[in-house]
Amino acid sequence: MNNYSNLALFKSKGRIFKEVNSLYRTPFQRDRDRIIHSASFRRLKHKTQVFVNTEGDHYRTRITHSIEVAQIARSIAKHLGLNDDLAETLSLAHDLGHTPFGHAGEDALNECMINYGGFDHNLQTLRIVMFLEHKYLKFKGLNLTLETLDGLLKHNGPLHDISTVNRLIGLKNFNNKINFKNFGSLEAQISAISDDIAYNNHDIQDGIRAKMFNLNDLIEINFFKDIYKSHKKNIKNINKDILIYQLIRDSIDLMVKDLITNTKKNLRLNKIKSLQDIYYLNEPTVCFSNKFLIIEKEIKYFLRKKMYNNKKVLLKNNHGKKIIKNLFHKIKKKPKKFISTIQLKKDLNRTIADFISGMTDRYAINLYKGTK
Repeated sequence: MNNYSNLALFKSKGRIFKEVNSLYRTPFQRDRDRIIHSASFRRLKHKTQVFVNTEGDHYRTRITHSIEVAQIARSIAKHLGLNDDLAETLSLAHDLGHTPFGHAGEDALNECMINYGGFDHNLQTLRIVMFLEHKYLKFKGLNLTLETLDGLLKHNGPLHDISTVNRLIGLKNFNNKINFKNFGSLEAQISAISDDIAYNNHDIQDGIRAKMFNLNDLIEINFFKDIYKSHKKNIKNINKDILIYQLIRDSIDLMVKDLITNTKKNLRLNKIKSLQDIYYLNEPTVCFSNKFLIIEKEIKYFLRKKMYNNKKVLLKNNHGKKIIKNLFHKIKKKPKKFISTIQLKKDLNRTIADFISGMTDRYAINLYKGTK
């Protein structure tokens, strides 16, 4: 094990609203626990990953995906001697802002909100943890640490255009405590790339289960063909389902190994000595080697062609979009029927977007059927 604890975020700068520290848990453990106990996290169990949640019990949902991302991120962070609690927290929280029906739902809600500031699921996560989860006497939101807020904001890297952040959240709400243009911490970068590792591999597993493609299709990708060949001696005696599990396990393992090796290389080449060095680099520190970047592109292309653009998936996505748009317009006509008077005193369109984005797939479907 290599220890880069001098580059880890073990000490927090605090929270937007000051709180007394716990004697029993670190600030980042408290962040994780606040996420787990939130209503928004619970609702992820009924939100689409790729397949609409009503389709079957074995396909992944947003909650199972988030747990899998957290497991991968913890493993990487722990091996490097970084803060695995922070990496886990960011991983568990990263999809809280997703709409029903996955990215199709997000696209539809963004279209509805195009003249009212738009909709972005990453920034919606910040709205949830800063304003919408309301269960404390002294403040709105979960009052997470500045480090967690920073990591969630920078899930896709530094924010050079902060106008959208200002529209959807309000810069004043960060009390000038976030530098938007810096890269995130190593833990934040680990969480973000663990997200890619998890969904690329697990979407393959779900795609095979849904019979959108088969093992022979998969091993057209050289990366998976090589893994397949490594088990050639045992293949005749192995159940095909178990073989798929083994291929995915090996794939994740190889990706994690490459990521760790390349990250260590980047730390050496860039002569990283402190957290500040990480923040001010012009590129991410935690990333794949060029070889695995090409492999990742091949896998994403394969999934897009075989799965995301599958007629059945597209049909479900279009139906999901129709539901979201219908609900937005129906709720806007009679908002008091759906949303409390206190909430309606705020920006009407944003309040409707908050309400819809918080729905589960089945709640949205049932509400749609009831409002036709």
